[in-house]
Amino acid sequence: MPDIVTRTVNPEYYAQLIKDNVDQRLAKLYAGRGVSGINGLNTALDALLSPQLLLHIETAAAYLADAIQAKKRLLIVADYDADGATACALGLRALSQMGAVVDFIVPNRFTLGYGLTPGVVDLAANHYAGKPDVIITVDNGIASVDGVAAANRLGIDVVITDHHLPGETLPDAAVIVNPNQPHDTFPSKSLAGVGVMFYLMLALRAMLRSRQYFQGKDEPNLADLLDLVALGTVADVVKLEHNNRILVEQGLKRIRAGRCSAGISAILKVGGRDQSCVSTYDLGFVIGPRINAAGRLEDMSVGIACLTTNDADMAFTLATKLDQLNRERRVIESDMKTDALITVDSLDLTARYALALYEPSWHQGVVGILAGRIREKTNRPVIAFATDAANAAVLKGSGRSIASLHMRDCLDLITKRYPDLIVTFGGHAMAAGLTIRANALPDFATAFEVIARELLSPADLNEQIETDGEVEAGALDFDFVRQLEAQVWGQGFSAPSYRATFKVLAQNVVGEKHLKLRLGLGKDTFEAIRFGSPDSLNPTIDAVFRPSINTFRKTSVVQLTIAHIAA
Repeated sequence: MPDIVTRTVNPEYYAQLIKDNVDQRLAKLYAGRGVSGINGLNTALDALLSPQLLLHIETAAAYLADAIQAKKRLLIVADYDADGATACALGLRALSQMGAVVDFIVPNRFTLGYGLTPGVVDLAANHYAGKPDVIITVDNGIASVDGVAAANRLGIDVVITDHHLPGETLPDAAVIVNPNQPHDTFPSKSLAGVGVMFYLMLALRAMLRSRQYFQGKDEPNLADLLDLVALGTVADVVKLEHNNRILVEQGLKRIRAGRCSAGISAILKVGGRDQSCVSTYDLGFVIGPRINAAGRLEDMSVGIACLTTNDADMAFTLATKLDQLNRERRVIESDMKTDALITVDSLDLTARYALALYEPSWHQGVVGILAGRIREKTNRPVIAFATDAANAAVLKGSGRSIASLHMRDCLDLITKRYPDLIVTFGGHAMAAGLTIRANALPDFATAFEVIARELLSPADLNEQIETDGEVEAGALDFDFVRQLEAQVWGQGFSAPSYRATFKVLAQNVVGEKHLKLRLGLGKDTFEAIRFGSPDSLNPTIDAVFRPSINTFRKTSVVQLTIAHIAA
């Protein structure tokens, strides 16, 4: 059973927030998430970190300004997830508004793989009637040593914008903008790929402005693109540090006000969501998966087209297509999860620190989601593999980790210890991708287990559920929960959860696999839902839950989502 622990609240931060006249209940939440004072709650645009703090960004801005003024042909090479799609859409919109000659390609993950590979460079070289003058990578490129070399041989310059962790050798690009590259002191290391591109566009506009480029022209309002920044930031599950929370909050405000791309509005409509009260949940679990479905099953060009069109009817058509792809993805994922759980249930998890799973029938585009689902069930780092669609002798893997193991560093250690096992790899602390030879899978699984045992302790494998403490009757009033709903919560700044002992006043199964409840806490009663678990409950339960506002037929009430019931 998981251990239920109460989040530690920094007393100095809490005292300062109270001194700053923050509501006591909110102050406790903020202090437990590292907010030291009122400045950490400022989500105004002028509180953003300066673009000039990013290493090489002035060089990149000057380079692109020269290219625009010389009418050079720019080609964005995007990644095939929501972060890459939003970064590409933002770049297309911003650069076009600045008068650039710009287009994009997004590699097919099933034939060309991830990043700026030599194969992608060949595709890029034939995109225009003559080859592009400059390739701009978004959300990729920091590991593309061979791809950049191939572009250089063809006389194509490369500007890399990325946020992934670099390898030992950086590509020989014209310029690299990445907060995680060596010697970069940018304070917010968790910028998403779309955030890096947004910062570069801010610096580029400033550079063009200094050259009097916009005299007699309309100067682009880059704040209009913050809906894309918010979507990509949340969908990529990067840590919501203060700077990222500003970007997300500003984007959400624009979406709620209807000042967003036609594509985002259309996806919300298709998903049955109310745009006027959109939240990070909608970005992460409604829009993001539909954009990602294009890259997982078909071609991310559909998602990028949806995010760049200004035609509402076209946006709705494309959003409907994305919704259909997402439904297909769910079916594929469900079948794969069934296979995986059969395998996992046959294992002695007490003897395993890490899992490397593979089935020949698994879909290459969905193994990342599958790895995440199995990680949630087992609380172990998981890598799920599928056969490479372009080469049956190769397996493509996607890994998801737990807090105590840095996935990319783990893979790096494997390559140093066992240099013949991994062909390519890259990623973050919590997620990474890799390629191995199919016949190397048994040896890789063994190596993964050996390294995981070195990096983890048995205690790391015990799941912990962190809450914001016990809650008493009367604490969860409607106004307070409404305030919670208005905040930006997400990775590294988790939505509040509480623990309480309830009386179960009523319960019934809905949708065959969910339990709808009415719970009593003192004199208060709450509607509640327990997803994915239809089993009836005892008359009294000790539950961990998240409060929210549920609106049905224009009536809004506090609803609790039951996350866990203690034994």
